[in-house]
Amino acid sequence: MLHTIRSCILNVLNLFTKGAKDIAEDMILLDQPKDKNLGDLYTNAAMMFAKRLEISPRVLAEAIRDALASSENVTEVSLAGPGFINFKLKNSFWQGVISDVIEQNENYGFSNVYANKLINVEFVSANPTGPLHTGHARNAVFGSVVANLLERIGYKVTREFYINDQGNQIKFLARSLYLRYREALGAEISESDFTSDMYCGAYVKELAKELVDIYQDKFLNQPESEWLALLSQFAIDRMMQNVKNDLRNLGVVMDVYTSEAELCKRNLVEEALNILSECGDIYEGVLPRPKGIASDDEWEERPQTLFRSTKYGDDVDRAIRKSDGTWTYFAGDLAYHLDKIKRGFTEMVAILGADHNGYVKRLKSAVKALSAGKANIEVRLYQLVNFLENGKPVRMSKRAGNFITLKDVVERVGKDVTRYMMISRHHDVMIDFDFVKAVEQSMDNPLFYIQYAYARICSVFRNYEAENGEITRDDLLNSDKSILSDEAEISLMKALAFWPDQVKAAAIAIEPHRIPVYMQNIASLFHSLWNKGKINSELRFIDKENRHETISRLSLLMATKKVLEDGFRIIGVTPMMEMR
Repeated sequence: MLHTIRSCILNVLNLFTKGAKDIAEDMILLDQPKDKNLGDLYTNAAMMFAKRLEISPRVLAEAIRDALASSENVTEVSLAGPGFINFKLKNSFWQGVISDVIEQNENYGFSNVYANKLINVEFVSANPTGPLHTGHARNAVFGSVVANLLERIGYKVTREFYINDQGNQIKFLARSLYLRYREALGAEISESDFTSDMYCGAYVKELAKELVDIYQDKFLNQPESEWLALLSQFAIDRMMQNVKNDLRNLGVVMDVYTSEAELCKRNLVEEALNILSECGDIYEGVLPRPKGIASDDEWEERPQTLFRSTKYGDDVDRAIRKSDGTWTYFAGDLAYHLDKIKRGFTEMVAILGADHNGYVKRLKSAVKALSAGKANIEVRLYQLVNFLENGKPVRMSKRAGNFITLKDVVERVGKDVTRYMMISRHHDVMIDFDFVKAVEQSMDNPLFYIQYAYARICSVFRNYEAENGEITRDDLLNSDKSILSDEAEISLMKALAFWPDQVKAAAIAIEPHRIPVYMQNIASLFHSLWNKGKINSELRFIDKENRHETISRLSLLMATKKVLEDGFRIIGVTPMMEMR
């Protein structure tokens, strides 16, 4: 429905030909003012586009005001400040939202702003050296919901996991596994046999038992050269199998798993180096002493192969090859993002932990340089999750040794609670995940609050249909919406009207927390209407003496139900038709 208002404003902008051709309808802001006395909606279009159209904001605002005043849907319109336009709409406008939602069904909330455009969303990308932990849980849910949102605005999304399956950490994993393998065969192994770089978690013991079952004592007392490669691949395969299982249990399925080792076999690091060399972005040099290292005893100047990333906005140039000739970690990143570019991705999103803050500018620089400025990557960093039990910190280590695993969390509270909690706050904000409160069946629990609204709506339809038979779509569409004029009903319709805007805004800003926040608001408005009906019998959803009004109120409930269902689909939570 809101597109009719935007269309009216766009028609005014098109009267001013200079620059108007670059303005699209979806660029026009419509929102609800905090002060309801100002009106139903406001727009800042006059201030936003006046400079582009080379016209005074006030003159443009007056033209938009006059156009809105002549609209059949607008009852009042006024100017405020330098060019804000506040206006009120007829109830019939908001009532029309109900039919929009029911007619469009699952398509309500979809748009084709970026129709068929490719985008790559890389998330989780955990080193295959241990189980997924709670940080990976937040990453996984964040990335999967972002991917769902981007599909809602037309993108063809590839969900991708980058496997860091080479380097020293893999060798240390294999050596840790070999020690546990020897132990499983009867050798005496102490914790002092493990260096600080090795892996001591119980999961390594489980891998060692499986290794013995398959190979018996084949590698016992053999030199490292005989078992390092095989044990490395064995561990990677088993760890990735566990990763995929854990993600599947969280409702996350990747489209692509990309191996760093495979990229190196294809010589993509060298190819990236050649591309950058041709642009004059590779040189031999010495990086400045890192911040925090004051003494020459702690740092030694050494020539390295460097990427001129400062040319593309980075703070310092980045090392690609060390003085000993080995590639840096960043060299692998260059190969990986070159591979994405070669696969046709000019738009990319990467979800990383807050400890990767230093990677943002170098990744952006790499993508710009490797694509000659044609590709772009957006990086989102997420904060940690604090686990609590009735407000007290939890330390749990069933499998990992020193951290809570993703599997632990899902087994404890279930997929839906885990997903909701991990997406409930802005990614810049830490999450306090209280195991007790997260599953508490009370109105203080936001997920329960939303699920309860949905279950209540389902119960109304069950009660009606038990006595009257199934209600049809045509019944709902043809019902008289004009009787839905109470303030609580209109408020709910207004919120439903903004669902497509909320989805689009959350997708473009890469801020998926907006969806559960919006769903909480819908649930709140519905519960308020439910409670109002307890006091005022005229607002009750089912009136056995008046089928006409009952169908009309059920049409509002159906629209609310469908929007909540779409929200559940986006965040990956199963709606509950009944509360246990």
